[in-house]
Formats: sequence, structure tokens, C-alpha cells
Amino acid sequence: MIEIRDLSLTIHGTPILRDVDLSIASGQVVGLVGESGSGKSLTALALMDLLPHGSKAGGQILIDDTPLPTQAAEGHDRAMCKIRGNRISMIFQEPMTALNPVKTIGEQVAETLILHGAATRKDALRIASEKLTRVGLSPDRFPLDRYPHELSGGQRQRVCIAQAIALHPDLLIADEPTTALDVTTQAQILDLLRELVAEEEMGLLLITHDLAVVAGMADQVAVMKAGEIVEQGPTEGLFRTMSHPYTRQLLSASEHQPDRVDRAQDIPLLEVRKAIRDYPLPRTRLFEPRPQFRAVNGVSFHLNKGESLGLVGESGCGKSTLTRAILGLEPLQGGDTRLNGKTVGPDMDPARRSGMQVVFQDPYASFNPRWTVERIVSEPYHLTGRPENWRDHVADALSDVGLTEEAMHRYPHEFSGGQRQRIAIARALILEPELIVLDEAVSALDVSVRAQILDLLADLQRRKGLGFLFISHDLSVVRNITDRVLVMRAGEIVEEGPTETVFANPTHPYTKSLIDAAPVIPPDWKENPYGTALV
Repeated sequence: MIEIRDLSLTIHGTPILRDVDLSIASGQVVGLVGESGSGKSLTALALMDLLPHGSKAGGQILIDDTPLPTQAAEGHDRAMCKIRGNRISMIFQEPMTALNPVKTIGEQVAETLILHGAATRKDALRIASEKLTRVGLSPDRFPLDRYPHELSGGQRQRVCIAQAIALHPDLLIADEPTTALDVTTQAQILDLLRELVAEEEMGLLLITHDLAVVAGMADQVAVMKAGEIVEQGPTEGLFRTMSHPYTRQLLSASEHQPDRVDRAQDIPLLEVRKAIRDYPLPRTRLFEPRPQFRAVNGVSFHLNKGESLGLVGESGCGKSTLTRAILGLEPLQGGDTRLNGKTVGPDMDPARRSGMQVVFQDPYASFNPRWTVERIVSEPYHLTGRPENWRDHVADALSDVGLTEEAMHRYPHEFSGGQRQRIAIARALILEPELIVLDEAVSALDVSVRAQILDLLADLQRRKGLGFLFISHDLSVVRNITDRVLVMRAGEIVEEGPTETVFANPTHPYTKSLIDAAPVIPPDWKENPYGTALV
């Protein structure tokens, strides 16, 4: 149905894609895997003819043996507008940026139908309601007049899927559709895509860096490196043979376990005692008191010096709310939080606040793009005042995370995602804290960069005796980097214990459901025909 032949791409003369060949049949799922920068997304954008300015593409893209119009062809733009959304649709990685924040979800799904002249506005809204119901957003619970910010991440992704399937496309491109989602929501979205492919008989190009997702979804897999497809074939056969070293490298990185040394001491560093956090809800009647929503309900735990503690749970379970309270950014309505025996809160002494720092999920969003790295890393000194030799401390912090002193004079946009995360860790280290809170610090990174960052964190803990509170929805990461784990649901800790014990023998049904929802590669697929493990 869809065939790519000898696709090449240059941007301002720089080669990006080289001789890419790929075919996708009706009802078939093809996985395209590789690291960030390998050319996966640009291959998808070439299919949609949404390439950036300065691009020059070669080769052919055919739908049912009919070539797509080239950029030089007369009426090219008008012809491609008829194809996008109609024959080929795309689901983007971040639904909040893909959706229009000032339009309702009903309007945005109906817009696809109206622009293609497939329905009147009234009929388009009716069809939009049907499509939203099909993806699990029924009008009785999710009216068409809701806005994107009123939905969770998984629900917003479902709206994007409803948009993409509104006109029954021949090919659906899903570009990292589950990267930022927790494991249960990810499983639901992947199940939905699998059902849609079967029902609509469309092809699905699934772009991801997660090999376990591909193993459970794809019929065919293509592995891309530096703009070239280095290996492709049926999924099970490719995983069993892995003839290219790069494919084996990706699998090894996805299962990487850092070389950790147990530095935990039996001395409490962080103590959370019966923490309660309530939020006021809108009044239902004018003179009634405002109802309260309890986001954190009586949570208690401790983290010892030099220990790595994991906190896992679905989106909305209260992890982020609890984290803000631990960092002293929000008050508690009950209970307390202590660092080294001293109370933590919004009005605590700045010197005490410097004892714990945080690394956020998206470093680029947490940096001022107009600041140099030198200023970004030294930003925490506003708590304590800058020492005379503060530049030496910045250079030392960058050295600790594997960056050179030369990086001090550059800007965030000049670094890769993994390098920016190293800069965020350097900023957290500059005040020499005892506790670092890592909030989804590796969830947006591809497998090889994630392995490097996990090695870095293990090395820092070994050298400096740091305590880590590791918040993540990626269970494999938590299993590989933590000593103990807490499982949170609906504002409460439902299970806790040594990490390997909890993962090997979960006692709470919710923990079991999280572990069961996590995608895995069948163990026997990692054996080559001669019975020798590839990794």
C-alpha cells in the first residue's frame, strides 16, 4: 500500500537520510526504531511532505503504486493537502503541543472533516462524537466542549488519535505516541492502536526508541541509524538474529543495569510523616463551602543517607504533589516533612533548602534559553550567595557530569537532550546537596542516552554518597537504579519494600497491574539460533 523507494534527504546541503527503503501493507504494523537523531521522525515528515525549510528530498513515495507529487510538480501543495489527513495521518509525540489550546476537542476532531469537505459542520460534530467514543472518550463523560487542558495526558493522546482516524486514512503514523505516558495508559493506547489497525484495515508506522513496545506491537521492524536502515525484517526473526551490531547495542542499552555500590546508611535523611495535601474544588452552590480534593492522604516513608528510593504510580496518583511538598514548594494540611530532622516547608531557611535539589523531566523547559550554561548552573547560588571562586565550582560541577569547562560559555540549544540533562544534574550538584529528587529525569531520553545518565547517577552516588528520590513511570528504570520502591495510588502508598522483592513478588493487586502492563521482550527472542544469548 505505502512504499518508500531510495528516499534521500538533505537539509541545507547536509545529508540526513540515505537510500531508505520501507513498505507498509494494509492492516500491518511496521516499527521504526533507533536513537534520537537517527532520522526516524524526518522519514515520517517526508511521508507527509512536512519537511523543514531548506530540505531537498530524492527517491519515491508511492500509495497504491501511485507516486506522491514532487515539490516541483504543478499544484503540489493542493494535492498534498488532499492526501494529509485523508490518505496519510500522523499522531505526534506531545499531544498538548499538537492540539490547539483555545479550541474544544469536538471542534478539533470535526475540523479535519470540514477542511476536507467530507461533512457539514453539524455532521462533522456528530462524526467527531463517534470517533471520540471509539477511542474511549464518550460524550457522557467527556463532552465535546471540553478543552485540552481539562484532560490528562492519555486522554489528550486519544483526542489526537480521533483526529487522525476521522477520515479512515490508509496509513497512520504514530511518532513516539506513548513516551510521556505511564505504563497502564501506554498499554491502553497501544491496545487501542492495535484494534484500530485491525478494524480500519490501515497500515501503522510506529516510531519509537522502546524495543519492548515494538516487540509487542509490530509485524515488521526496521532499525535506523544515522539516516540509514541498517536492518529490517519480521519482528520475531529480527529479535532472534539481530545480525547488525547496532541492533544488539540498542537491546543491550534498553536492559542496561548500572554498576551500583550500596552506600546506604541506617541514618534517616528524609522523613515524611502522615502527609496530607488538599486542594479546594469549585463550589457547586453559591453559599456552600468549597469541597476539598485530597491529593495526598496520610503518606509516611523515610529515605536513608546514601539510599536510592523509587516512587512509582500512574499519572494523577499524587506523586508530583507529594514531591512539591517534599521540596517545600507547597504547604501540607497535615503531617510534616523533615530533612536531617528539621522541618521542610515553604518558609524554611534558604540554607536548609539548599540541602536538597531537583532534576526535572524536561531540562530544556527548566532552563532560561537566553542564559549561558555558566549562569544556569550557578543559578542555585541565589539561595546562599555566590562565593568568590564560583566559576571554579561551576567548572567542577560540569566535570562531575562529564562535560568540559568549554561548555560554560554555550547556550542550551547547542546541546543534545542527554547533554542538557547532564547540565541539569550539574545545577543540582552545585550546592553539594545530600538529597536529589529526580522527577522523570530519563523518561524523554532514548535507550542509549538513558543508560549513560543512569551510569552517571550511579557514579555520583558512589563518589558523593547522595540520596536519590527517583520518581518515574518507567518500571525497568526504577528496578535498575533503586534500593527500595514505593508504589502510590490515589494519594496513598499501597506497597513498599526492597525493589527486587516488590518486582519479583508484588503483594498488592495494583502493583501487579503496573508490572503486567509494562511491555517486555519475550525472553526466548533474545536467543540466537545457536542458543547463545545475544546480550
